[in-house]
Amino acid sequence: MAAAVAAATSAFTSLHLTRATPYTRLHIRTFITSSLSSSSTKFNITFAPPKPKPKPKPKPEPAIPINSDSDSNSVPNLEAEIGDQLYIPWIVRDEKGNLTLQSTPPARLLHEMANASTSKKKKKGKEVASKAATVVPTPEPKHSKAARRFYNENFRDPPQRLSKVLAAAGVASRRSSEELIFQGRVTVNGSVCKTPQTKVDPARDVIYVNGNRLPKKLPTKVYLALNKPKGYICSSGEKETKSVMSLFDDFIKSWDKRHPGQPKPRLFTVGRLDVATTGLIIVTNDGEFTHQISHPSSNLSKEYIATIDGEVHKRHLIAISEGTVIDGVHCTPDNVELLPGQPDLSRPRLRIVVHEGRNHEVRELVKNAGLQLRALKRIRIGGFRLPADLALGKHVELNQANLKALGWKS
Repeated sequence: MAAAVAAATSAFTSLHLTRATPYTRLHIRTFITSSLSSSSTKFNITFAPPKPKPKPKPKPEPAIPINSDSDSNSVPNLEAEIGDQLYIPWIVRDEKGNLTLQSTPPARLLHEMANASTSKKKKKGKEVASKAATVVPTPEPKHSKAARRFYNENFRDPPQRLSKVLAAAGVASRRSSEELIFQGRVTVNGSVCKTPQTKVDPARDVIYVNGNRLPKKLPTKVYLALNKPKGYICSSGEKETKSVMSLFDDFIKSWDKRHPGQPKPRLFTVGRLDVATTGLIIVTNDGEFTHQISHPSSNLSKEYIATIDGEVHKRHLIAISEGTVIDGVHCTPDNVELLPGQPDLSRPRLRIVVHEGRNHEVRELVKNAGLQLRALKRIRIGGFRLPADLALGKHVELNQANLKALGWKS
């Protein structure tokens, strides 16, 4: 045992390590075993040097004044004082106005940098809040030239006759608009136009009537059903008699509230009822609708209730059903029926249905049969019937189902 200890001691003294890696207990045991087995083997062993201690941070060098008048020998040697460590020199002007050289940034610059970083964060926060609060509207999609052409050809309203545009804008009736055009009181794009058939587009063409600019947007189409009272005519041209248009004064006055930014419509009746006839009449500002409904080709039946003075016999019904000649044309009704009597009505009533709609047709049929007409009321046009709860002088707006019942194909 003593011999082993002596061998190990000699091995450590002669051991020399050639690498800086520290050896473990296994390596030392191997070295001792080899030294015990062969005393003549020599080892060169060296141990790793200890870890270097962290160097203390260098203190900032005091400001070195730079004076152009001073001698260059008075400026200290920076390399000697700083050593191998890299420094960034800062040339700063002090309170006295002299330039000084220092190794750290000036305190004023550091303070401004700190404030600048803080203010940027605040701005970002405000921008995020403002973006969250305000929703940026998405721009309208831009369509290609082919898409715009397809829309204009299939959906955009085509150009219309000048007289029709003036009538739709509420300037006057179509016949009166033609008279204005013939008189040279209408200009289109700066030129006087005397042809009512000229095709114009109110959205693109600049139209003036009597020095007043025609609005680009035409008023919305209006369709109304009126329960006409007795004593009103279906025309706005005659001033000595009351017109049904006066019954729509409140409707026209409230137009701006219901349709802001749109011109007021010029209303007119679809067909006519004489002064003494009451009941259903359609009022609109759509000329095309009026032409289609009132044209004889529409074959719209119209139902009337005729109140008769005196008794009505079978021969009277046969005479009415045989028809009569009006303006050289033989007119016959579609249906004639004597309505059953009612306790509150003492006079007999006839239900007469016609489709031609000639002037005073029902009155002429009753007169030709030898009967005296007391009152006449229209209660139906086509498939639309006058509402039972609609009072005299009142009107109601028509919906799409009502228009379809009237035979309107838009």
